[in-house]
Amino acid sequence: MTLERWIRIFAGIFVLVSLALGVEASPLFVSKHFLWLTAFVGANLLQSGFTRVCPLESVLRRLGVRSGGTACA
Repeated sequence: MTLERWIRIFAGIFVLVSLALGVEASPLFVSKHFLWLTAFVGANLLQSGFTRVCPLESVLRRLGVRSGGTACA
């Protein structure tokens, strides 16, 4: 699997988990403060679209994940 796919998978998992833990209607609800994680992921995706700087990309590269093109853009 390529770097770009890993980044999309991680972002999707973080958004879905934080929504499940932060929305009161969810059976997994813990606290509304988990919605800040959703906002953080969204802000990081937005800034990486403009700057092409993605912290997760750096971590995954160090772990040896191969790239298939431009990540987070």
